[in-house]
Amino acid sequence: MNITALEIKQRTFAKSIRGYDVAEVNAFLSMLANEWEHQVVKMKDLERDLKQINDKLQHYQRIEATLHETLQTARDNAEQRLENARRDAKNKIEKAELEAENVLQEARQQRQQIKQSIHKLLERRDEIIRGMSSYLDLAQKSLETFQRDNADIYALPQEDEPPSNPLSSYKSGRSRSATSAAAAEAGLAPGTEDIDDLLDEID
Repeated sequence: MNITALEIKQRTFAKSIRGYDVAEVNAFLSMLANEWEHQVVKMKDLERDLKQINDKLQHYQRIEATLHETLQTARDNAEQRLENARRDAKNKIEKAELEAENVLQEARQQRQQIKQSIHKLLERRDEIIRGMSSYLDLAQKSLETFQRDNADIYALPQEDEPPSNPLSSYKSGRSRSATSAAAAEAGLAPGTEDIDDLLDEID
């Protein structure tokens, strides 16, 4: 109901013989008007305060919405980064496991190759030992055979005594020349048959 304090003050009533006291009614209306005016002022203040509060509330709501949006964005980014970090960590772990497996496989292959090389070296060592042993046995046998010399092939002949004078040598030569023909037939050196002529000249 739209009514002002002035309307309350200016309100008049019809008079009757047995009606209310006019002074009391006017005093009450005046008091009512003052109170009404006071309440209207208070209401306007409340409306102004309410408007300010609503404005602040809207401002805070906008801030809250912005914060909520920012928080949601930050949360989404954090989740995305966390997911990316997990995926990256998983990929790195898988890559590291694959590299470790490759390293182990390569180490196993190298170990197998080294083992085979060692076996080959040991086999080669045994072959060398057998070859050297066979060679030494053969050399020992050859040395023993060389040392025996049952036929006295390597014995030095004994030297004859030198003659006492030249004449005796010639005489001995003469005795040998007696058989010059036989010596020639036996394959002696040429000129041996002239020893008889030389002995005749000396006599």
